Amino acid sequence: MIQLTVEDLLGLKGHGLVLRLVAGEKGLKRRIKKYRIQKSGLTMTGLFENVHEERIQIVGQNEISYLKTLPHERQKEVLLGIAKKGAPCLIVTRGLEPTPAFLEVAEEIDLPVLSTDQISSTFITTLNRHLESNLAASTTIHGVLVDVIGIGVLVIGKSGIGKSECALELLLKGHILVADDVVEVKKIDRDSVWGNCSPIAKHHMEIRGLGILNIAQLFGVTAVRDRKEIHLVLELVHWDGNTEYDRLGLEHKTFDILDVNLPLITVPVSQGRNMSTIIEVAARNYLLQQRGIHSALSFQQKLDTRMIRERLGSLVPQKPPAPNRKPGGSDE
Repeated sequence: MIQLTVEDLLGLKGHGLVLRLVAGEKGLKRRIKKYRIQKSGLTMTGLFENVHEERIQIVGQNEISYLKTLPHERQKEVLLGIAKKGAPCLIVTRGLEPTPAFLEVAEEIDLPVLSTDQISSTFITTLNRHLESNLAASTTIHGVLVDVIGIGVLVIGKSGIGKSECALELLLKGHILVADDVVEVKKIDRDSVWGNCSPIAKHHMEIRGLGILNIAQLFGVTAVRDRKEIHLVLELVHWDGNTEYDRLGLEHKTFDILDVNLPLITVPVSQGRNMSTIIEVAARNYLLQQRGIHSALSFQQKLDTRMIRERLGSLVPQKPPAPNRKPGGSDE
């Protein structure tokens, strides 16, 4: 993960982040620790409990207009309250001029104040994208990431087990390749991770015997994408006759990526098994489970219900058979 300072942010040219320093030059070495930013909004009224700690604060036209309605000392109190939450810097949008109180506070506590000519919404989108790319927790995983009916499936397993071949078959079925061999993973928020391909191997795949293939050229641009959220991890393993594999689908294993636990399915590979079809069905089954439809649980519940009924039926005393009677109602 790249460590950014406010000075680094100020020097980013050509990324849509044209910024200039207005005040607080001595604080340019402050580190930017959070990739999420915050529009100051109601915090300008003194609601400091709504300020997220250590986030860059964006000050737009509404905030500046409101500050101008406040007495000089009250403006300073508000700005100091925001600064105490650890904001590395404040960025004023639309090229607006900060108030004198704004500049005083910046110089007093060495808080960098930057300015951009962009409107707040456009600038926030651009800055979020850049900070997310550089500050999000990241790792690399050896595997293949494919988009199967909208589900990001990360296929892992030992080298040579057939991960790329499975992805190639999925491409022939109309699914999408994200990354082959090396998947760069970033944690975007607390509960999700996204994978993308490395810049060098982008849209390429290695197939032993064929070499390096350009998937975008072979299948068209709709067969590839640059990034995808990972929903499901599928591990390919060599078939072992001494190992008991899940046959009902009731096991709940997880795979940890950057402290995010993702569902893990272990699939044994053997001759005659169509692995790409299994991966596709696994994605479809995951989608059903997200909608509350769990085939294995439904089957287990039906089986349990039948067993209970049969057990209760065996406990009910049986009536003795009725005696045989001749027609007419008289007994012999």
